[in-house]
Amino acid sequence: MNNNINKMIITEEVVSYIAGLSRLSLKKKEASKFCGQLSDILGYIDQLNEVDVGDTLPTTHVLPSMKNVFREDAAKESLPAEKALQNAPLRNKDLFSVPKVI
Repeated sequence: MNNNINKMIITEEVVSYIAGLSRLSLKKKEASKFCGQLSDILGYIDQLNEVDVGDTLPTTHVLPSMKNVFREDAAKESLPAEKALQNAPLRNKDLFSVPKVI
């Protein structure tokens, strides 16, 4: 990779504009700090343009051996209420009881 990063310069006006779109209020000192940080980030992203990916296949998962495995959907016996509720901290007859959340 090329060590000379084509650094895109982000001005304080651009940072202020983006902050306004994002409904953020920035102080002058913060805006100048973000100018350098955003310029560095865009420079690092621009380095990706130098990577040769011509022989790389598009992937949807990092492990090519991964695939969807489907099983037959079959009805079976349900878990008895007593067994399902055996560790419940609170219960009301055959139901879970939970605190009211408003």
